[in-house]
Amino acid sequence: MTDQTLALDRLGAGEAGQLTFAQRVDYLKRFGVHSQSFSTLQPNMDYFDVPGVGYIAYMRKWGLTFVLSDPVCAPEDFPVMLERFHNRHPDACYIQVSRPVVDVLHQRFGLYGTQFGSESRIDLGGWSLSGKKKQIIRTAVNQAARSGITVRERFSDDHTRQISEAWIRTRKVKSNEIRFLIRPMDMTYRENERHFYAYQNGQAVGFIYFDPIYRNNDIISYVPNISRANADFRQGIFYTLMAHAMSVFQAEGVPYLDLGLIPLSLDRTTEPQEARLLKRILHGLYDRGNFLYNFKGLEFTKSRFRGERFKTYCCHRRGLPALEFLAMLKLTRVV
Repeated sequence: MTDQTLALDRLGAGEAGQLTFAQRVDYLKRFGVHSQSFSTLQPNMDYFDVPGVGYIAYMRKWGLTFVLSDPVCAPEDFPVMLERFHNRHPDACYIQVSRPVVDVLHQRFGLYGTQFGSESRIDLGGWSLSGKKKQIIRTAVNQAARSGITVRERFSDDHTRQISEAWIRTRKVKSNEIRFLIRPMDMTYRENERHFYAYQNGQAVGFIYFDPIYRNNDIISYVPNISRANADFRQGIFYTLMAHAMSVFQAEGVPYLDLGLIPLSLDRTTEPQEARLLKRILHGLYDRGNFLYNFKGLEFTKSRFRGERFKTYCCHRRGLPALEFLAMLKLTRVV
């Protein structure tokens, strides 16, 4: 019998122990392969800890429970982790989870698993800016160079808050930064976070924060979780920062770069475990909901990098989780 099995046997029916923050960091570095694993350590998260196995991170809104990302544990322990968590929180919604998590929750507990968006991963071993389909990135990089834009990596903030506040004023939703699905800029835990800044005439005009993605204590990828650009200079900043950072990661031997969530980028076909009405509503929100969020623009921008796309899901008990959907919008501060 393994140590993990013994630890689970000691839990009883749905009881869990309490991990220290350092222990959660240890599990993150061993099993944090999801693009949102680093974000599970953002402020104001609650945790379902299983000592010897891993943890599940979640937030609550209006008495509802929202899980972020896959469990941070070995994939073979997903079933037992999810079973223990489900026993404690049978009405929880699971946001941005992978297909193995969907399979467990659907097959064991009858939850729906509806596509929530897509993600994209780039193999840096074969990455280059060449090719017709990357022309828009090359054009942006060249335009930035002609405008005197340079990119440097630095950890200390350089007019970060001023750039961010000016950027937010140009957004469709101006009242707050999105949280939960996008971790906040000000994290207490920042180990192996990478910051790249774009400068013009010595002034910072944009930046991207990259979070590490781990497997077996190695960094296997980075994901751009926060990006901002000065409202007076938008053209090409994101592409220029990304191209520079990717060349740095490539030189360091980092295998991949993840682009993170592309919300509401959905397959037109409906899988058996998906809620059909919800899927139609999400398609409609993508088509007509740009007043809430620039879904189409984000998908177009990330598609230029020609990464390998894969689906990400939300799991929910009711076929039309209207209250849960509204609570999640409030949780993330979209409305």
